[in-house]
Amino acid sequence: MSTGVVALAEIGDKTQILSLMLAARFQRPWPIIAGILCATIANHAAAGLAGTFFGGLLQGPWMRWILALSFFSVAVWALFPDKFEEDESNSRRDRTGAFAATLVAFFLAEIGDKTQIATIGLAARFAVFLPVVAGTTLGMMLANVPAVFLGDRLAGRLPLRAIRITAAIVFVILGVVTLFE
Repeated sequence: MSTGVVALAEIGDKTQILSLMLAARFQRPWPIIAGILCATIANHAAAGLAGTFFGGLLQGPWMRWILALSFFSVAVWALFPDKFEEDESNSRRDRTGAFAATLVAFFLAEIGDKTQIATIGLAARFAVFLPVVAGTTLGMMLANVPAVFLGDRLAGRLPLRAIRITAAIVFVILGVVTLFE
């Protein structure tokens, strides 16, 4: 569940656009992939810990309503395409190397992102840390590794609108299931 939800939510997301840009800039896929993996593990581990912690504190109908609301919010958020705007520290990124630039940029871009919020919600919903974090990390890698290897050729061929709508539907279903469980 975690893998599919995050892989769908990541298509067309700002971090996927960031992956495309880093691949075009550095033309070194393996350090970029390693940076994405390390940043995602750190970011989603923190989100998973928050989700399991708060999920354990909030029980009963409050938890169901909060989780359902978060899933519905992410569903609406998934309908709108993300845009990545390059910052002014390009020369610094060139000096730090593909791995370091990817690690820092990807970690920061993921803070507060819909996939991080989804990880919190999934960890709270399922009350398990490792399977959720492993699944969401795998979902991120499934969405971003092809972007790194195929660069901007892939972005122009994907039906991003249909993928965003599918991701929104999945989050709505999660919200409804959570409410009526």
